[in-house]
Amino acid sequence: MKKEESIKILNILKETYPDAKCSLDFTSPFEMLVAVILSAQCTDDRVNKTTPSIFCKYSTPEDFVKMPLETLEGLIHPCGFYKNKAKNIKLTAEKIVNEFNGKVPDNMEDLLSLPGVGRKTANVVMLEAFGKPQGIAVDTHAKRLSNRIGFSDKDTPEKIEQDLLKLFPYEYLKDVNHILIYHGRATCTARSPKCQECPINSYCKYYKNSK
Repeated sequence: MKKEESIKILNILKETYPDAKCSLDFTSPFEMLVAVILSAQCTDDRVNKTTPSIFCKYSTPEDFVKMPLETLEGLIHPCGFYKNKAKNIKLTAEKIVNEFNGKVPDNMEDLLSLPGVGRKTANVVMLEAFGKPQGIAVDTHAKRLSNRIGFSDKDTPEKIEQDLLKLFPYEYLKDVNHILIYHGRATCTARSPKCQECPINSYCKYYKNSK
């Protein structure tokens, strides 16, 4: 797909979802980091229902370092994969305290050195916590829609992100993931997408091939 067409599609979707934004609740970069780690294989809604009871007592890396692993496992149990997530959150908190003076690093290289933090998580933290988009977080919605619309024919998030970065200028990076998530939830759903009422169906490869 050509760059001009891709930008036109995104602008249409931006008008369709003017309130598209991150749906995870947080009040600090560390809370953002924890929430994103918990959101893996879990809905943002479930994470938002789980984190308030945690963050009201434990909100800093130091708090999580002191917290027993079993306590953390119990607190995040509703978010699934709680043993692995608890281990990574504990190790990440320890590294932030020991190597970054208790502050979440605000660059991709250091974020990616944290246990359990992949490129998608780092992209989200850089954008939402620091307002410095470095790339595009490719989650399940962004992956599905990129393939359907025709932004990318790749299979892995890393390769899809590279295709998206070739299509969208820097000023669009802050919006791409949010808009694709909103459109994926409202219209371009995993099952039975609402193609007939989709505002970009005339551009969409999936819709054209299904006619």
